[in-house]
Amino acid sequence: MLDETPKRFDRIVAILIQLQSKKIVKAQELADRFDCSLRTIYRDIRTLEASGVPIYSEAGVGYALMEGYRLPPVMFTREEISSFIAAEKLMQKFTDPSLGTHHASAMYKLKSVLRSADKDWLSNIESRVVMQTAEPMFNDNSPNTLAVLFEGIAEKKQILLTYKTFDKDETTQRNLEPVGVFHDNNNWYFLGYCHLRKDYRQFRTDRIQEIKKTEFDFTIEHDALETYLTKTETCPRTKVRILIEKKIARYLTHERKYHGFVSEKEIGDKIEMHFMCRDIENGFPRWFLMFGDYAEILEPQILKTKVLELLEINKKRLL
Repeated sequence: MLDETPKRFDRIVAILIQLQSKKIVKAQELADRFDCSLRTIYRDIRTLEASGVPIYSEAGVGYALMEGYRLPPVMFTREEISSFIAAEKLMQKFTDPSLGTHHASAMYKLKSVLRSADKDWLSNIESRVVMQTAEPMFNDNSPNTLAVLFEGIAEKKQILLTYKTFDKDETTQRNLEPVGVFHDNNNWYFLGYCHLRKDYRQFRTDRIQEIKKTEFDFTIEHDALETYLTKTETCPRTKVRILIEKKIARYLTHERKYHGFVSEKEIGDKIEMHFMCRDIENGFPRWFLMFGDYAEILEPQILKTKVLELLEINKKRLL
């Protein structure tokens, strides 16, 4: 029979670290992380309590450490150090300059507790890891976009936004209550309640010209971000079927998910792809033209019509 003592010791230490990371930690959250039963978690919590760790619990809420209790500095494994490198490189390229500066400061503090051998190991790797972005994700005039959004969300304060729309060469000012931030298709977005439109709207960070936090509190109690994103996903969609040559189909694996990809099947030397498309008027026909000479539209007719219209416009401009 295998000795479970080392495994249990590591889990108990990890539970203690996680209790320090959040104000409240639910037992189910711990059970999910360590892939064990709630009974095991309850037993480990009792072990921590018996060793003198001041933990208080509230039925139906979770566990928390008494205010002021702190775990002494811990050592990191080299696998954990590797994750720091990836996180640092991502922060340098995929966040705004303001948030990136704060993260760099935190990384200096983290690196300061490493052993000398691990510092050398880290230096040898970090210079050989590069993250690249296709286009800027933030406007130069608004270098603190994410930092302001995070503050607004955490403090439940409205933000004042100057925004440039994609289809119009004009800017508008709006008072918003930021609900959440998400990254999709190589761009940062945030969703917020717009006082101008009296509804929830989605904004892309690279189109933000200026942003600042106000002293006005939220006027609405908002649901979790996932709630609104799920509602967006349930908006009306159009069924699309295309037939495409195999040699081209493999290059669409990444992009197709942004156009509502559902499934595919082989038909001879071709692949039939099935989509539930949200933008049959513009997005999908323009994407289809990128590889249209290797593909055939099976349905719907409106997609064929839209593609023909775009081809006709291009034909006139080229002649």
